[in-house]
Amino acid sequence: MINKVDDTNKEIIRELIDGRKPFSAIAEKQGITENTVRSRVNKLIDEGILSVTGLVDPELIPGLQVVMMGVKLNTLDLDTKAIEFSKLRGVVNVAVVTGRYDIMVQLILNEDDGITLLDFFKNELEKVDQVADVETFIVYQSHNLKVPYVL
Repeated sequence: MINKVDDTNKEIIRELIDGRKPFSAIAEKQGITENTVRSRVNKLIDEGILSVTGLVDPELIPGLQVVMMGVKLNTLDLDTKAIEFSKLRGVVNVAVVTGRYDIMVQLILNEDDGITLLDFFKNELEKVDQVADVETFIVYQSHNLKVPYVL
């Protein structure tokens, strides 16, 4: 069950754009105690609402390639297929979407870590059945894109 995120939680989440920001600084700015910030952050994490993680700028890591992939399926069991895609090596996130694709998949690939786009197609994509069509979009340049280094 997802609980409503109140205004205080929203402000705490906004402050955590820098995941290293001390709870004491957040508390001072919000006019609440550090323990309140800590307990709220822990609750948000426990409920799966918030994740504090390190992200990288893919343009600054040699060999790192970001790929967006639109997938059309031969089934309407989109949630199951999205979960299957999320378990593939190189997949950062998966979203069930409207439009000409059923699912959008974001990939992080790096030849130095043993996974190229060709490797993904040959060794990972084949693990998911009911795929009718795939279109890839290689990100050549991005603005404000930060991704987890999942390899």
